[in-house]
Amino acid sequence: MNWDDTGPDIDQRLVDSGPDGEDQAVEAALRPKDLDEFVGQEKVREQLDLVLKAARARGATADHVLLSGAPGLGKTTLSMIIAAEMNAPIRITSGPAIQHAGDLAAILSSLQEGEVLFLDEIHRMSRPAEEMLYMAMEDFRVDVIVGKGPGATAIPLELPPFTLVGATTRAGLLPPPLRDRFGFTGHMEFYEPAELERVIHRSARLLDLEIDVEGAAEIAGRSRGTPRIANRLLRRVRDYAQVKADGVINRDIAAAALKVYEVDARGLDRLDRAVLGALLNLFGGGPVGLSTLAVAVGEERETVEEVAEPFLVREGLLARTPRGRVATPAAWAHLGLVPPQQGNGRNGQAGLFGT
Repeated sequence: MNWDDTGPDIDQRLVDSGPDGEDQAVEAALRPKDLDEFVGQEKVREQLDLVLKAARARGATADHVLLSGAPGLGKTTLSMIIAAEMNAPIRITSGPAIQHAGDLAAILSSLQEGEVLFLDEIHRMSRPAEEMLYMAMEDFRVDVIVGKGPGATAIPLELPPFTLVGATTRAGLLPPPLRDRFGFTGHMEFYEPAELERVIHRSARLLDLEIDVEGAAEIAGRSRGTPRIANRLLRRVRDYAQVKADGVINRDIAAAALKVYEVDARGLDRLDRAVLGALLNLFGGGPVGLSTLAVAVGEERETVEEVAEPFLVREGLLARTPRGRVATPAAWAHLGLVPPQQGNGRNGQAGLFGT
């Protein structure tokens, strides 16, 4: 296994790829401890294995590593594996927690030789800290500024060699000078259903659950290509199986459980279907503006744009166009609706994907 509802609290969505409290509590037990256990991400795994083996053979610290990709795909897990493979301690922090250069200087000055520093959401680090990181990564040195104005003095501080592992969900926001200082860059892809089935079977063994092949396939198909979501759905199906059945998870039990939790066969939840339903039923498939669509589903504009739309676009159910949001033929088919004939839409104009 790898890492990574109704109501207004988006953090409570069952298919949210971000971690929740329960995720953080169980992920430590489910995380693989080395690259051989890690499921999926074959290219990244193979390349990273070469980097780490070469560093160990030289008796040197590993190159700095940048991991990019959507939440829940295994960036944090890989950082811990890097530390384990190098037999080094790991320090974990995040970009939003480093708002001043002094915050970063305090962390860097306390690192041990060879230690791995995992910096999650590195693109959200403050600019002064980011500029300090340039010299720390390249020369293992930082200049600590003492005083202000003309009387300020820069005191050089030597650092022990360390490995920085940066993780980001938005690699495009990293400035080129920072991106270029990483010796290895790996992009984490979404998982295929067969890979998620392996993740689910492994997690089921660790959780002492009985699940058959078809039950694992049913959960994998609704997991949005994300191991974290697969594990979360597995735990909810486990609860249903223990209460409503004999504890054994098969296809029927998995489907019934996820119906209770409003996760459909393609992994869409209540919010996703509300967005598609409003787009199709109220606006004839679009185009419609984002703000109007958000009002129609009773959510904030940012919620629709950042939470619901990325998955709908990736699934080919919705398109973002200069004129607004437009439903694709796949969206009509998924909700069992018939698209209007070309030129017969609500506004008398053909939609981008009209037929």
